[in-house]
Amino acid sequence: MNTTDTSLTWLETRWEDMYEGRNPLLVTGLFAFAMHELVYFGRFVPFLLCDFIPYFEQYKLQPKHVNTGDDYWKCTKHVLYQHFLYEGPLIFFFHPMATILGMNVAAPFPEWKYIWPQLIIFFVIEDAYHYAVHRLMHWPPLYKKIHKVHHEYAAPFGIAAEYAHPLETSILGLGTIGGPLFYHAITFYYLKTSKDWHLHLFTMLVWIVVRLVQAIDAHSGYDFPWSLHHFIPFWAGAEHHDYHHQAFVGNYASSFRWWDYLFGTDKKYRAYRKKQALEKQKLKAL
Repeated sequence: MNTTDTSLTWLETRWEDMYEGRNPLLVTGLFAFAMHELVYFGRFVPFLLCDFIPYFEQYKLQPKHVNTGDDYWKCTKHVLYQHFLYEGPLIFFFHPMATILGMNVAAPFPEWKYIWPQLIIFFVIEDAYHYAVHRLMHWPPLYKKIHKVHHEYAAPFGIAAEYAHPLETSILGLGTIGGPLFYHAITFYYLKTSKDWHLHLFTMLVWIVVRLVQAIDAHSGYDFPWSLHHFIPFWAGAEHHDYHHQAFVGNYASSFRWWDYLFGTDKKYRAYRKKQALEKQKLKAL
């Protein structure tokens, strides 16, 4: 890698320096894993603070349920165990797999006009995969042996996003890394598009960050006036996913609402929200 290219930005130069003379598999694996941990637990901090500030209680989706310090600690230990023993190997495995498929690693990074469409495509692929697998996980034999672990918290909180059985963690994790690999295989080998549309490791890392933020937000237990679904109606968010934990059925998608709507797996949710809205109207009328 060339660190003397003056056309590179400061960040791109640091990127090249990070790989210079080092094993790329180890560099990518260690950097991606450290980034994963920082984003995962860092994104949870604001929600954790909200739990201790009375003002934010009005935005809690299940205000009657109070998670304890023991809940947080138990979840943290389990999640760290999952990260090091199961998600870590998946992260390290991604680099050689993507390199074999022709993923670009070197600077310069792709322009944002190519990154944003790719992120949207990744979200759509992951959401469809997640809906199918998650719904399958609620088949009684699989639910009892695997998915029940994730439902231990009927009122979820941010870091409970990856509190799950190891097998579920691995299977659902394939949706996160598999979507970009599938996209790259199509654009690189089948469509033979311009290299600008091929998968770059930088885009993949951005995808991991936004996917983690989405997962933690969906499990936050809070619905704020500035939550994304208030601006993008088909976005799921915590208001949509929290009901799944509360009712244990329905609302299986991760990011969008359309699959649950199309297959009717959100009927109970919509009836529940309608009932809530009517109750609020009655209270205001008093």
